[in-house]
Amino acid sequence: QVHVVESGGGLVQAGGSLRLSCVASGGTFSRYGMGWFRQAPGKERQFVAAISASGGITSYTDSVQGRFIISRGNAKNTVYLQMNSLNPEDTAIYYCAADSYRTYSGSYPANYDYWGQGTQVTVST
Repeated sequence: QVHVVESGGGLVQAGGSLRLSCVASGGTFSRYGMGWFRQAPGKERQFVAAISASGGITSYTDSVQGRFIISRGNAKNTVYLQMNSLNPEDTAIYYCAADSYRTYSGSYPANYDYWGQGTQVTVST
């Protein structure tokens, strides 16, 4: 059983930055594809970014490309999401997800079998 816990959310002004962290424990983290998703009020869960087990492959949704950076530290069982140039449209609950079957899982939520509880990110004008 893999336990996923996000942290680092909060309230930030437009143009600011936040770094989210996600610790996945209870399994072999270095073999897992990892991803970040978000869900805004009244909207469906949306893919944000994904990273391969080695960290060598990353992908982003178009709206965050060039502003967000996903990375991981396998020695710490942690994946990060550095979010820069935040705008109010980035306001959402951000979820971290782990795929224990694939080393890279991409943008499909169904690929991920472990999810965290989410961390709220609010961007004010």
